[in-house]
Amino acid sequence: MLASLLSPDWTAGTTLAHLPLQPLLERPQGPIRALVLDVDLTLLPHRSATLPPSVEQWLRHAQSLMPLHLLSNNPSRRRIGSVAAQLGLPFTTSAGKPRRAALRRVVADLGLEPAQIALVGDRLFTDVLAGNRLGLFTVLVRPIGPNGDPCPHDQVQSLEIRMSRWLGALVEG
Repeated sequence: MLASLLSPDWTAGTTLAHLPLQPLLERPQGPIRALVLDVDLTLLPHRSATLPPSVEQWLRHAQSLMPLHLLSNNPSRRRIGSVAAQLGLPFTTSAGKPRRAALRRVVADLGLEPAQIALVGDRLFTDVLAGNRLGLFTVLVRPIGPNGDPCPHDQVQSLEIRMSRWLGALVEG
């Protein structure tokens, strides 16, 4: 059971800035109609409050296609709110992922079936686990560096992938 909860539906192998949207929009099971996005190391590099230009461009394009919601475990309403304000997006801080309460509220606000929503994040034990627990389509992206490319120094995702595989999860990377 835990292995399936730690297995993302799609391991993108790239950062959010380079994530193609077409596979989400053209899924055989039905299109993804909304995105819930993690913030730290998915949208923002470590200790930064400024979106890399490639991420901002990706977000604006995605926003033109479907609703977006920022969902962060980070308690800083100022930091997460400033990112959300740049794009006029709703956001949730102190989400407590992998707990489901905050994510359930977001799903209810979106008014869609969970299978029509993708949760995109860089962590298996928070983002993927939370999304899978609610039946969302989960996308694992690489942690982002300052220029929008993969962060070369992040060891946490590598450790999570190794631990998840040991538990029997199907995780590429």
